[in-house]
This record gives sequence, structure tokens and C-alpha cells, in this order.
Amino acid sequence: MFKLASVTKLYNMLKRIYLTIAVLIALSQFGWADTININHFVIKDNPFGQSQIAIVATDSLNNPMQNVNGLFTFAVNGFEQELTFNKGVAFYPPKIEKSIFLYLRHNNDAGTHAMLYYVYKHDDKLSPFHVSWGWLLVIPLSLVLLGYLFKRFIIIAAIIFIIFLYFNHHNGLSFPTFFSSIIDGLKSMF
Repeated sequence: MFKLASVTKLYNMLKRIYLTIAVLIALSQFGWADTININHFVIKDNPFGQSQIAIVATDSLNNPMQNVNGLFTFAVNGFEQELTFNKGVAFYPPKIEKSIFLYLRHNNDAGTHAMLYYVYKHDDKLSPFHVSWGWLLVIPLSLVLLGYLFKRFIIIAAIIFIIFLYFNHHNGLSFPTFFSSIIDGLKSMF
């Protein structure tokens, strides 16, 4: 009887060890990956497509992030677009026919990230320039301030302001986009 109880104890202990090992092996097959967030991005001329841009996921120092792969949703000038990133680069399919403002916005768990670019088209090349939200705020405010300080400058300031608005609107920067980029820039400060 004594031997039978020892064998039963040993059998139950081995059964528990076997079950624990089986559960650990099964759980190791289901790895939990970290979610990849795109918090910074830049746009560049697409070397593979004529008159197209590429969106590059970067870190805070503008170094490309090679580990970004998969589908990410971006809003480009207000239109949502699912972009497929491969090694940190996604190609925006629509062709750019003329110089234009592009307002790119991406939402993820870390918040909303938005950038305003002016894409200058010359010959068959595209040159993107980042437009800071601060310049969008400083230029009109400085024109108003100059017009206020120098009464003779009011008409010239008004003409320059109208040209500024026409240039922005003609190149695709509408009033809602203009104010959205300023508001997103102010939010990013806090």
C-alpha cells in the first residue's frame, strides 16, 4: 500500500509538470508583438513613380524607421487613404500635376500627428518643403501689425494679405486646412 501511494503521488506530480510544460509551449507560440506607432513622418519625391510622393516613417531625429510594415490610415488634404508601409516607406498613388500644399494627418494611440508640406513641381521632379504652423500664424499677424503701426502701409498690407490668401487657396490650402494646421501645431506645444 505504501508503494502504491508513492507511485500515485509521483504520477500526479509528473502529470502537473507535463501539463505546465505543455501550457508554456503553447503560450510561447502566441507572441504578443509591440504595436508600431508612426509619430513622425516626412514626404519625399518617389524615385519609382513620376510625379508621385513617398511617405517615410521616421523617428524624432528624422531617421527612417525600417521596422514599420503594414497598413496605416492617413488623411491627405482631408481624404482618408490607407497606405501600405514596407520597411518604413509608403507610396502615395495619386500623381501630382502642379505645385500644391499637402496636409498629412495620422491618428494613432499616441495622438494625432499632422504635417503641412508645400510640394514644388519643377520639370519632372517634386521638391517637398515642410511648412511650419508658426509661419502660417506669423505672416498674417505681422501684416496686420505693420498695417496698424504704419497707417500708410494698410493698403499695401491688405494687397499682400490678399496675394497670400490667393496663393494658398490656388495651391490647395483651404481655410479649414489652414486653421487645422495652426490648431494642430498649437496642440503639439502642450
